[in-house]
Amino acid sequence: MSKIVTVAQVVDVLDQITGGRVIKSLDEISSTRNPFVVMKSSNIPGKDVIEIPGLVYGDPEKEVKKIAVLMTLTESAIELAGATCVDVIIAHHPVADAANSGGVTLKSYLSLYDIAVIELHEAFHGLHRGIAYLHGHQPEKVDIAYGGIPGNIMSIGQPLPEIKTIGDIIKRLNEFLGVEVEQQMLNREQQVRKCREIVETNVVTGGKIILGEANSKVSKILHIHPHTGFTPQHLEKAIAENPEIDTVLASISRVYDGHPLIAKAQELNLNFVVGNSHSVEIYENGMPLGYAIQKYLPEVEVVLFRERMTSTPITKAGAIQIQEYAQYIADTYLFKKAVKSSVAK
Repeated sequence: MSKIVTVAQVVDVLDQITGGRVIKSLDEISSTRNPFVVMKSSNIPGKDVIEIPGLVYGDPEKEVKKIAVLMTLTESAIELAGATCVDVIIAHHPVADAANSGGVTLKSYLSLYDIAVIELHEAFHGLHRGIAYLHGHQPEKVDIAYGGIPGNIMSIGQPLPEIKTIGDIIKRLNEFLGVEVEQQMLNREQQVRKCREIVETNVVTGGKIILGEANSKVSKILHIHPHTGFTPQHLEKAIAENPEIDTVLASISRVYDGHPLIAKAQELNLNFVVGNSHSVEIYENGMPLGYAIQKYLPEVEVVLFRERMTSTPITKAGAIQIQEYAQYIADTYLFKKAVKSSVAK
């Protein structure tokens, strides 16, 4: 007979995995005892959030038979969890009322399906070197708060023996992330829906060489994540501290033409490569975490909730019935009201 696992035991396991970074008491939220309880704010009124590495919602004594690991909590994830008898959702990214629960309170939505939610984020960062491994290098220096900014992760490393050029980095990423399969999935969806204009995140955000050529040699890599606050000034400082760097690798988030980081890299005569995007972080962080939980709690089923987002022209989305419905609602209730409102002004 298998033992009963509780939410509290899942929290304890995550505390072991993170080396004691998970909070066990809400008192730690207002204290400075846990550096991974972090306020995130763009100074947009009412939109800041406190990261709480631990149990966000749910009964600690609730029995757990099934755990879902995901990156970002959404109403779609809550619905999938409810329909598939998930007891606990472990979200990598911080969770906020309404924003992560379909515009309603977390308590109202999660209690409906009796789902507990745990978050980790910064408490999980820096625990492993998987992102470097996926991109083909071995970190020698790692800073998870470069420039004094929490979460501004930067690493410097040597390429693995099989990585000779920046083209090798792209090839490795495509193989590890199954880009060919993602392209086949998209091709099939386009055929089934009779819409060649559909595009999908994992296909259009693949690795790309911005500065340099596929056969450009690589000997020392600076690995950054632009969305964490890494600036051209940080880049200049990192190169001054480590002049042997010849390649900048930007992953999780990327930069596009005209970004100041590209200009600074070009000024410093560096290769610049964008790697895996945020949309596949579930593989980099979620899968290892899921496997670790499974090893600690073999009695519990662990599943991966993976995001997949597509873009479709509005005139080609959905069945003919939903097209007719959408146009009827727009014409009857929305467009005419907008016109009247505009005239009234």
